[in-house]
Amino acid sequence: MSETNPNARLETFCDGVFAIALTLLIIDVKIPESTPINNTAHLWLAIINIVPSIFAFVLSFVIILITWVNHHNAFKLASKTSPAFMYANGLLLLSVVFIPFPTSLIGEYILTDHAAPAVIIYNMVLILQAFAWALICAAGLKGNLAKDEKSIQQVRKNKTYAYYSVGVYSVLAVLSIWFPLPVLIITMLLWILWLLIGINIKPGEEL
Repeated sequence: MSETNPNARLETFCDGVFAIALTLLIIDVKIPESTPINNTAHLWLAIINIVPSIFAFVLSFVIILITWVNHHNAFKLASKTSPAFMYANGLLLLSVVFIPFPTSLIGEYILTDHAAPAVIIYNMVLILQAFAWALICAAGLKGNLAKDEKSIQQVRKNKTYAYYSVGVYSVLAVLSIWFPLPVLIITMLLWILWLLIGINIKPGEEL
């Protein structure tokens, strides 16, 4: 039986990668074994001490979830695939599976005096992700992969958004050298904005 969706295998593979990345995020959210827990107060204190890790986990979970939703909507615009499209998609997946690493760094170092590298790497991953989106859109346009004229217009719009995102996260990565915590807060607010926009999108108006 022939596939009605030429991207079915690619989408299934991508969904698996997203699921693994989401699962890996929670691994570092735990109380260190070296922490002495002798009573209830000690346990509460230990939980409070890992709040930065919980925050980083939630932020990265939301980012990967939004990326998955956008990825799902992007594939609705395509009627076929191409090697360039698949490799660009692979670059996007690379950025997704890499997110747990800077997430762990942020959880451990964001409240210290040497948090800058963690936030810089975090935003560099987001730069890579935005660049991958731009490549996906470019491959879709060059390969005539979009379903119709309306889809073509949407892909062009997404490509513009991707380039803007590369610029914004590049600026944030530089600012992270001096202001890591404020930059992380700004990064969080940006993704909350994307989340609110995504929730309020009507059917047929996918990002």
